[in-house]
Amino acid sequence: MRIGIVSLLHESNTFIQTPTTLDSFRRDGLLIGDDLYDRFAGGHHEISGFLEGLSGTEFEAVPIFCASTTPSGRITRETCDALMRLMFDAVEEAGEMDGYLVAPHGANAGEGEEYHDLDGHWLSRLRTQVGEEIPIICTVDPHVNLSPRMVAACDATIAYRSNPHLDQKVRGLEAAALMVRTLRGEIRPTQAGAFPPVVINIERQLTTAPPCLPMYELADEMLKEPGVLSNSIALGFPYADVEEMGSAFVVVTDNRPEWAQELADRLADYLVAHRAEFVGEFITIPDAVDQAVAQDGPVCLLDMGDNVGGGSAGDGTLIAHELHRRGNTTGFVCLYDPACVAQAQAAGPGNRVKLTMGGKTDDMHGHPLEAEVRVRSLHEGIFRESEVRHGGRSAFDMGRTAVVETDTGLTISLTSLRVVPVSLGMMTSIDLDPGAFQILVAKGVHAPVAAYAPVSKALIRVDTPGSTAADMRYFEYRHRRKPLYPMEEIG
Repeated sequence: MRIGIVSLLHESNTFIQTPTTLDSFRRDGLLIGDDLYDRFAGGHHEISGFLEGLSGTEFEAVPIFCASTTPSGRITRETCDALMRLMFDAVEEAGEMDGYLVAPHGANAGEGEEYHDLDGHWLSRLRTQVGEEIPIICTVDPHVNLSPRMVAACDATIAYRSNPHLDQKVRGLEAAALMVRTLRGEIRPTQAGAFPPVVINIERQLTTAPPCLPMYELADEMLKEPGVLSNSIALGFPYADVEEMGSAFVVVTDNRPEWAQELADRLADYLVAHRAEFVGEFITIPDAVDQAVAQDGPVCLLDMGDNVGGGSAGDGTLIAHELHRRGNTTGFVCLYDPACVAQAQAAGPGNRVKLTMGGKTDDMHGHPLEAEVRVRSLHEGIFRESEVRHGGRSAFDMGRTAVVETDTGLTISLTSLRVVPVSLGMMTSIDLDPGAFQILVAKGVHAPVAAYAPVSKALIRVDTPGSTAADMRYFEYRHRRKPLYPMEEIG
């Protein structure tokens, strides 16, 4: 029996001005057929889990299609059309399957009404094409904006249970095991979703601490109920202006759909009852820096408004400006700025050059930082991560990279490519010791935690403005459902 593997992974921030094109997918990962083995076999991704979970069974894994790229703006209509054509041509070419393991991100959003819920679109199309009897089991990022269409299209939906996302391979293994049991006739997965009118603030989405931890503990207890095969919490992705934006819950039972709905509603009721705990706390830049310099370092400042993992530019300068202005501490920040990399390279290591750094992508993340700097070193920017880290990746490419130093104690890594800061390799691969700095700036909210917490005495989430600002009142939504707490009160 043959199990097809299909994936489309992108976190689409609809508030970002720069659209996502097919070239982005071609650059980062547009894979068909056995190319998926080369990328994922032996790795930490959910597709790695699919492949490993089917290995040694009587079921053949058939890699069909995977497209992925770094979080960025809404996917253009032309790109959506092209991705759908490539995906379903590959599905047709692969032939008949006995089941499908699929990995949408859950926050794919494209231009055009039919593509706003891009994952619901392609999952529904796959269901229509293969029929109701072929099992489709799905893994999603917990930052999924889950839609009823997505739930209806699949027999089971399994979200990662950790943020930062360290369990992607485990969830892939779980999905593969569920598929094996299904095709052996041992179980018949049936699922139901609940969609409470609540959005969980990004600042509150750390799964190992309250308020999320008690909710996950409740979900874990529910797994002990007879006939419950799986359950999932969709934390939601607040930077997508789509109707389904917000939180949701899924429960998968063994052929008991009404029981699945009752349990999903029970989880939703918990969130509604505790909704005030999920609103978020906001610490200003000056207050965060004050706290950081007043204690033993290193202290990691998480730049929530320029969260590369949420699609932001990666060239936000607001915290860098504050550190440069004060000049009373040592700090590290990474800025995406290919132009300045070229200038630093032309100047050469050991030489001084005046640079206008960062703040070039848009006007949302601070104006450029102008300073005379000393070029410390130049690097190719390619490195590997051996530990399990957010996103399941082990290979990273920052592009050509320049390390420069100001006279005010600020060390800046200038990169030619945007990279989500989930690995300390962003520093150690360019000969920087995290322990040598009082303040480390990581452009994220929770994704950097696994890497930066072990080397930091404290982590402080900073309320910076930008395309991934934690305070959702910063954004003008046109398509979201209403009412939706905390934007509107609910009964």
